[in-house]
Formats: sequence, structure tokens, C-alpha cells
Amino acid sequence: MNSGEAIDGEAIDGAPVTEAQIEAWAAEAASGYDVDALKRRGRGRPGRGAEPAQVVALRLTADELAALDARAAREHKSRSDLIREAIAAYAA
Repeated sequence: MNSGEAIDGEAIDGAPVTEAQIEAWAAEAASGYDVDALKRRGRGRPGRGAEPAQVVALRLTADELAALDARAAREHKSRSDLIREAIAAYAA
């Protein structure tokens, strides 16, 4: 296999993975990583406060979900934003 040739079925975000890419990743790993620099990259979702947020599962019917999505689209907000706003208004 040629180093620029894609590996069968292997892709990341739709881009084929090649032997050359794997060799580059291996060389990068062998040279070591700057852990402090990796921590500064800001990976993951930003926090919403001082404490970690909790994930809460919620079951909605297809009609409820469609209504929520329609309103979210009209207001250019996410489902989560609308649900948080509704809870805040209810709890006030």
C-alpha cells in the first residue's frame, strides 16, 4: 500500500485516513505532547457556572418535540435554551 493511499473504510469526519497520516500521528506521539498546552485548548462544552451542570433525561412525545423544535427555530435558540427558560419562568 502506498503511504498516500486511503485505508479501506477508515475515515475521520468523512476524510479518508492514509498510512502517511498514521505515520505522522505516530511520530507526533513519539515526540511527546505538551500537557499544559493540551489543557489550555478549551476542549469540551463551556461551563454554565462554577459547578458542573447535571444532565437530566426528559421524555417528550413526537408532538411535544416538534412544537419545541418549531419554537426553537423561530427564536433561533436551542432546545436546551428553551427548556431552561421555561423552567426558570416556572420557578420564578
